[in-house]
Amino acid sequence: MAGAWIEWHDREREEIVPGPTALEVVLSDEERKELEALVRARKTPQRIVFRARIILTLAEVGNVTEAAERLTTRRETARIWRRYWIERAGLPTRDRLEDAPRPGTPPRITPEQWCKIVAVACEEPEKSGRPITHWTPRELAEEAIKREIVTSISTRHVGRFLKSGRVEAAQNDVLAQPRTRARSR
Repeated sequence: MAGAWIEWHDREREEIVPGPTALEVVLSDEERKELEALVRARKTPQRIVFRARIILTLAEVGNVTEAAERLTTRRETARIWRRYWIERAGLPTRDRLEDAPRPGTPPRITPEQWCKIVAVACEEPEKSGRPITHWTPRELAEEAIKREIVTSISTRHVGRFLKSGRVEAAQNDVLAQPRTRARSR
């Protein structure tokens, strides 16, 4: 049922008026080859493979309902990716299958600033005039502000970042570890 018309009754004119039809997904030979290559590639993320299959199926059958049934997904999913595909015409094939940018606040601290903070963490605290042997998140946050790496940063943010495992340079011996009390028996 490709290109099905939605019909409704126009009471003033006493006639049935055709409604809007969905836009068809028409692929060039190059787009089809790129989509098929994405589907076959072993390292293509599965979300991209699935979206490429949706577009290929829509180009073949032209009907969202049938495409959704073939791919065992919801019609709404097929509709969304058909709309994105058509709206993003002119972009590279892979970019047309990516997620839209998510809303939210952009990060306030850039990767370059984090690198500088980690570099400070790798230095000896005594070189910065601090009377400590190991950096604590509080001392490190204060030093980053003092060196004007950042205008503000919380102690907790520094501690979470350095403990998250995203930084190999921030080893356990660089930061002060919390003391544990020996249990008495």
